[in-house]
Amino acid sequence: MDEEYDAIVLGTGLKECILSGMLSVSGKKVLHIDRNKYYGADSASITPLEDLFTKFGFDPSSTSIEEYGRSRDWNVDLIPKFLMANGSLVKLLIHTGVTRYLEFKSCEGSYVYKGGKIFKVPADEKEALASSLMGMFEKRRFRSFLLFVQDFNKDDPKTWKDMDPKTTNGQQLYEKFGLDRDTADFTGHALALYRNDDYLHESCLDLINRVKLYSESLARYGKSPYLYPLYGLGELPQGFARLSAIYGGTYMLDKPVDEIIMENGRAVGVRSGNETAKCKQVYCDPSYVSDRIRKVGQVIRCICLLNHPIPNTKDSLSCQIIIPQKQVGRKFDIYVSLVSFTHQVASKGWFVAMVSTTVETNNPEAEIKPGLDLLGPIKQKFVSVSDLYKPIEDGKESQIFISESFDSTSHFETTCTDVLDIFRRGTGEDFDFSKVKLDLNDDQ
Repeated sequence: MDEEYDAIVLGTGLKECILSGMLSVSGKKVLHIDRNKYYGADSASITPLEDLFTKFGFDPSSTSIEEYGRSRDWNVDLIPKFLMANGSLVKLLIHTGVTRYLEFKSCEGSYVYKGGKIFKVPADEKEALASSLMGMFEKRRFRSFLLFVQDFNKDDPKTWKDMDPKTTNGQQLYEKFGLDRDTADFTGHALALYRNDDYLHESCLDLINRVKLYSESLARYGKSPYLYPLYGLGELPQGFARLSAIYGGTYMLDKPVDEIIMENGRAVGVRSGNETAKCKQVYCDPSYVSDRIRKVGQVIRCICLLNHPIPNTKDSLSCQIIIPQKQVGRKFDIYVSLVSFTHQVASKGWFVAMVSTTVETNNPEAEIKPGLDLLGPIKQKFVSVSDLYKPIEDGKESQIFISESFDSTSHFETTCTDVLDIFRRGTGEDFDFSKVKLDLNDDQ
């Protein structure tokens, strides 16, 4: 360990592993340390099933664990999320070649909650016309909106339809197409994946790009815009870890981190016991730097083991359901995700559902009830409430670049935004996506 590195990365959570891979590929000498014995930190997948029960304070011996099938068939994500088929994480996976270590399956359906029921989210013309989510005249207006988004090009004013995207906000864009409140609600939350309604008062450019991303992702694989890796999300950090190792990165698990060594306000190394590694930069998750972060909220997550699909989803073996905040009188959306034995994360005939949201009250479990009520009978629940942290500095002076905690969303777009922002702050340059080929099978 007593060597000099360009960067030392602390923690093997997904964000840290992506950064480690990107830095190694960029020619940097990287040392990657984790105090845990396993990869993944908060983004690990837990196996065997007994370990999940133990982690949440249950005694596996007092549970009839045999009814869950072979316990080694389970790989349960602590923080489940889907990947957008055309989104930033997939582009990163392809650009870095990590796809050669992973296999993906398309998620079978995307649903939205409205008036106490769940509806399939239409994102192409045919589905929109067949949907009972809106009436006939509203469908025509929504179709015009989708066609506008599809043809929109920010560099070509002819595609703007007499509307300046820089001065038009989200609310005004919906009004221009005559979309009613419910349609605007599901467009903003189930297609554009906003967590609250702040976007209505901001430039509509981001809204247009997000709906475009959803439509393009849907067009790639058909059933829904989401992908999920076989054997769980714990495979992702390990894939990036392998990449970093191929490019000369050094990994040390089960290694305590006692101190980040500072000189003149800048990080110059990391100490573990009597050993010290020198470096120019440190990248880490919030748990390694309690004095450089602030708490900005909490997320509640409830992992549920089911022996049936979620009702009213046409027996989907995987799906996402978004409950927009207005539908249940909240500030933040509630997210429900389902994966199953077809993804090698549960034994035959079993399903893993997750319900999550940003905490708003002193009774977080009551807040996720609308999501839990959609699941049908639940065999076992594992509830956790986690603090959300953000760094209090951008790292440019201290050269300590800190990731944000994982939010309640059930997709990875916010994760990638954070990673790319950290990469920009740490290296002084934007990550170049233009060289990326977009076929998940190219590298396999």
